[in-house]
Amino acid sequence: MDLTYTEEEQDFRARLREWLLKALPELPARPSPDDWPGRRAYDLGWQRRLYEAGYAGLHWPVDAGGRGATPTQHLIFLEETERAGAPYVGANFVGLLHAGPTIAAEGTAGQRARWLPPVLRGDEVWCQGFSEPDAGSDLASLRTRAVRDGDDYVITGSKIWTSHAEVADWCELLVRTDPEAPKHRGISWLAMPMDAPGVTVQPLRTLAGSTEFAEVFLDEVRVPVANRVGAENDGWRVTMVTLSFERGTAFVGEVVACRRTLGELARTARANGRWDDPALRRRLGRLYGEFGALWRLTQWNVSESERSGGVPGIGGSVFKLAYSHARQELYDVAAEVLGASSLSLDEEWVQDRLSSLSYTIAAGTSQIQRNIVAERILGLPKGR
Repeated sequence: MDLTYTEEEQDFRARLREWLLKALPELPARPSPDDWPGRRAYDLGWQRRLYEAGYAGLHWPVDAGGRGATPTQHLIFLEETERAGAPYVGANFVGLLHAGPTIAAEGTAGQRARWLPPVLRGDEVWCQGFSEPDAGSDLASLRTRAVRDGDDYVITGSKIWTSHAEVADWCELLVRTDPEAPKHRGISWLAMPMDAPGVTVQPLRTLAGSTEFAEVFLDEVRVPVANRVGAENDGWRVTMVTLSFERGTAFVGEVVACRRTLGELARTARANGRWDDPALRRRLGRLYGEFGALWRLTQWNVSESERSGGVPGIGGSVFKLAYSHARQELYDVAAEVLGASSLSLDEEWVQDRLSSLSYTIAAGTSQIQRNIVAERILGLPKGR
């Protein structure tokens, strides 16, 4: 991993900074957190601006509609957009960071042509239909059935914690296509249109008051067999590709945001007198070092992804495990710095703290990540 910057990369950073200085003041006001149609329009509008400026899918392969940028350029993009306060992917999260990269890696030419350009242009939003009420961390125990009927699958079941289902056009959906096969071998990965007859979306309110998740009920929903990514019953392998993106590179922009938050916390502590507490300064200093190390690990993971054809490796589980706990501690420290104001839901950092509680569960629990690290990286025997 080369951490120095070439002249070309420095020029890329300068041009990106110049574009951000012009583009950000032109953005409309951010919509209310409860206004999901407004948030969808806002996020898609930003994605369209990125697309027109040549920054959409920056690190995606050229044949997938991306720019084929180097890992270093990708990281520069994340650094500069976060430091400038630019919008993050928002409602485009699943399409840009999960489903899109999976289709780019595993889809047919026709599937890539159909689904990737609308994601990059900011025309369509995706949601993730993986977890089920009785199959969360044990994802392979899912029971949503897909029965072949000619050129369609007929799907019955339900999904939970379906991200952005309220405003999504498509869902990356895991279904059981062979109930007799071992649980990891009878699964298929489908692209399901959210406006298909039989799809019902019931929003779920989180601890922070958001409705970014939903329960989705599927009542004999027909999905074309042509919408299957990968072979029938090979969905678990395809899912591992999706999860490698989710755990390996999808959080990299948030590491930059956490490092910025640390700086803001230090300034707030100096202003309100908390900086005189040596124990607090040690915690902030240790977190500064930890997030610095996570950023280096991010650089390594992105570089490894480039060497492996664009798919992150299992090192993403190391990152996800460490990042989840570091983020939670960051917002515990934020509560200590803010004092009584940390009890007010009007405080942005309070919302972030409540959100941070989910990070040791989302994208695979910490227990699952420890098993992956133990078994696949360290070579330890499976637990009983």
